[in-house]
Amino acid sequence: MTLAELEPVNVDEQYRLLIGGDWVAAESGTYEIVNPNTTQVIGHAPEASITQVNDAAAAAKAALPGWRDTPMAERCAMIGRAADLLEQKLGGLVGLVQGETGATINVSESIQITSCADRFRHYETPVNVDEPIEPYPVAENPLGPGGLSCAHVIRQPVGVVACITSYNFPLVNMSGKIAPALAMGNTLVIKPAPQDPLAVIKMGEIIEEAGFPPGVINIITGSGAVAGAALVESRDVDMISFTGSSAVGAKIMQAGGSTMKRLLMELGGKGACVLTDDCNVDGAVGAIASVWGFHSGQICTAPTRVIVHRSRYDELVDKLTAVAGMLKLGDPLDRETIVGPVITELHRDRVEHFIASGVADGATLLCGGRRPDLPGYFVEPTLLADCTSDMRVVQREIFGPVVVVLAHDDDDHAVELANDSDYGLFSYVFAGTTARAFEIGKRIESGNVGLNSMAPHIHAPFGGFKMSGVGRDRGVYGLHAYSEVQALSWMSS
Repeated sequence: MTLAELEPVNVDEQYRLLIGGDWVAAESGTYEIVNPNTTQVIGHAPEASITQVNDAAAAAKAALPGWRDTPMAERCAMIGRAADLLEQKLGGLVGLVQGETGATINVSESIQITSCADRFRHYETPVNVDEPIEPYPVAENPLGPGGLSCAHVIRQPVGVVACITSYNFPLVNMSGKIAPALAMGNTLVIKPAPQDPLAVIKMGEIIEEAGFPPGVINIITGSGAVAGAALVESRDVDMISFTGSSAVGAKIMQAGGSTMKRLLMELGGKGACVLTDDCNVDGAVGAIASVWGFHSGQICTAPTRVIVHRSRYDELVDKLTAVAGMLKLGDPLDRETIVGPVITELHRDRVEHFIASGVADGATLLCGGRRPDLPGYFVEPTLLADCTSDMRVVQREIFGPVVVVLAHDDDDHAVELANDSDYGLFSYVFAGTTARAFEIGKRIESGNVGLNSMAPHIHAPFGGFKMSGVGRDRGVYGLHAYSEVQALSWMSS
């Protein structure tokens, strides 16, 4: 695809909500969606009323019995048809998703678009998620005559799932929730992030063509926290699947407690990247650089907290500084651009504040930290050295192209620094051998640890320790996440 082939974005298009199989206008009007690169309005998103949020949840609840009782093979076949349609039609959304997110054209065409159909493909084949339990003999007792105690564990759908996602990868994040939840027999209320919901609405139109019954998939949008809060409080919603900040995740846990909402939460990250004294520094630098400016650092799995052995410290810092100059910042529609804008003016200001606080606390600013003379919300790739673990810039998730570097003295010290964090989503270890990296990695308090690599296994369980979340998804773990465990037991004489 060339830029000339990008479908133009119609700023006057009227987007609607999907409730109970009908596309309806929002009762509370619309709000503006702004292109982070140009700061121009590119569309108007529906502002759902609380009544419409409740209607969407009620529609999902009404559709639940029929969808739950549909054989898994039929549900998965429909998911496969949705994957076919997404492969055929999602390419037409590149211009829209690029304009909403500010992602570079390369990221928009690849990660933002192509990964969506893949997420559906993973669940187009039925999987047996039931588990037999080995029988055991029971002697006669006051509860019965005794015999062979038997049981079978089955997984039931949780019910109505509210899928609430973050702004960085609106289509991919939502696809990763929709597919396994539907495969397990749940019905959904989808709520994309306020900053970029338009492409998710268009994706919903494509998915609906696969033939899902009315009410199985519902979509609501809103500019603030009102719609999401209504979903969390709704008694018709059984589960919240949320991707976003740890602060919002904590509020969801508190608000959903009164109705015992089931939770799947992929929250913030401050990935540690440990480099040992015998590591391949060039390999580690290449890996760090590959995600340093990727989507302007707006990725929760990025290795933003580099913990390097003191003997390799200067070498690493010098090479990272050199690499920073190669991360071209500018127009995301230019194919040479690596670093585009962050999502909003408010977020740009927040990232700049963190950089300034690091310098004020004693960190050395080696590159970046200035506001480029560009119309959008840009932050230069920034490197802070001489950091200590007590600095806010080291402890807090920044969600921007900012890397901090700390020194360690040995493996034990490296693990101590890596674990000195409220987060534990995705960390990394670069060592001279995989065996050494393995031994260090299993001591790090993180749901995922990459060993001499940034590439995750797509079917491995994904999720975080500590403030980085609750639960795991991907692969069969995604089916488990959207299910309740039920044990059926009986006595056989």
